[in-house]
Formats: sequence, structure tokens, C-alpha cells
Amino acid sequence: MRILSKRQLKELVLYSPQHVARLEKAGQFPRRVQLGPNRVGWVEDEVLDWLKKRLECREEPERRS
Repeated sequence: MRILSKRQLKELVLYSPQHVARLEKAGQFPRRVQLGPNRVGWVEDEVLDWLKKRLECREEPERRS
């Protein structure tokens, strides 16, 4: 298991730290792991799964009522 730093996460996801925090709070992004008093990280596999789901949604045809 690999833990991503804030910098590594931003390279992968391209969202600002504030937007990531909003998504986490809304339950729409993997939760961070507290590594120490001033250090957090994200489980790489969870972030990659989240990205994969976003890509799959993009590929599905849009449904209209």
C-alpha cells in the first residue's frame, strides 16, 4: 500500500486542496489518513479507484427522461 502526499495527490487529481476537502466532506472523495500531527496522506489505490469510476461515468451515454 502506498500513501500519496498532498503534492502527489494534486498531480494525479488536478484539484485544489480546498476542492478536495469539500469533496471529502461531502463523501465524494476518498478520506485522508492522518499520518502525524501535521501530516496527511491518501491511500493511492482508493484515489485510483475513484479516478477509474469518474472515467467510467464519462464513457456511459447520457440518459435523458
